[in-house]
Amino acid sequence: MIFQRALIREFANVSVGVFLALLAITLTVQLVRLLGQAAGGSIPSDAVVAFLGFFTLYALPLLLSVTLFIAVLMTLVRCYRDSEMVIWLGSGQSLTAWLKPVCAYALPIVALITVLALLVSPWAADKGEQYAAQVEERDDVSRVTPGVFGESKNRERVFFVESVADDASRVRNVFISSVQQGRQGLMISRSGRLMTAENGDRFIVLEDGRRYEGEPGSVAYRVTEFERYALRVLRKAREAPEVTARNASTATLVTVFTNAFRGELMWRIAIPVSALLLALLAIPLSFVNARAPRLVNLVFALLIWITYWNLMILVKARIAQDRLDFGIGVWVVHGVMLLLLLAMFAYRTNPFLIRLRLSRG
Repeated sequence: MIFQRALIREFANVSVGVFLALLAITLTVQLVRLLGQAAGGSIPSDAVVAFLGFFTLYALPLLLSVTLFIAVLMTLVRCYRDSEMVIWLGSGQSLTAWLKPVCAYALPIVALITVLALLVSPWAADKGEQYAAQVEERDDVSRVTPGVFGESKNRERVFFVESVADDASRVRNVFISSVQQGRQGLMISRSGRLMTAENGDRFIVLEDGRRYEGEPGSVAYRVTEFERYALRVLRKAREAPEVTARNASTATLVTVFTNAFRGELMWRIAIPVSALLLALLAIPLSFVNARAPRLVNLVFALLIWITYWNLMILVKARIAQDRLDFGIGVWVVHGVMLLLLLAMFAYRTNPFLIRLRLSRG
């Protein structure tokens, strides 16, 4: 019992470090992508954090699954390196005795992964799509950031505002570049304000400014001074996000049994199942041969993990394309991995091989 508690504590300590490292890498990559979209005007800068949060919730099942596999593998590899496993096997204990502490640690995490994969991830995907629809609905006024060049949604205008009043009712030193009927137009204004007409249309009213209009490459330009110049702000009607296999709830996947939904349902079921099988597979994979290079078993474990996940992705795609029956695809990859797990345990627990490894030290 003391040994099991100590082992579970070590599993937990390694898991925290591995999870934080994987989370940091994943969030950094996603953050760079979102900042690139924000810099290009695809999304507003104030939406980056929200999109990053929804992505994190969606990716948690995958991160926890990989964390569980690496934590069990690294802990048992250390036991081999420190000769603890040699003492364990030399005392007459079998490798299968490690199943109990590994399962005691893995099963609660697998249960958490199941909840995340079936409930939380689709909820995060759906909320992310709804938030994206709200962001897309924003008009050009909402995209104004003081001191930063912005672009309208239809990419017909580029605008710059030096400062905005505290109540966001007025702006100062406005620059707008637009193209209308093939003619380039530049407007510079000292101030501006937002006005709403009686019919609900919104206008940006520029005051005390100039408009330069002409064709690019031509010296013929027309300069117009104005006291007031109104620009209509187009507002896109809100559209409900489309229900896809990615953002549909698990209950919807079960009731609406289309090919795409079948593939997604197989994937959500496969994540917790694969997490448990990989955690158990880490026990025989952790064997370290003192005469072999130190990273051989880790490379082999990595290849098995990559193969396993790629096969699940392949089966998901085949089901979505109606090229594989759901009843077969939901278990075929896990069945192969289960056979591999039993074969590796049989190989590692062979009495002759154990005596041979112990004799080699």
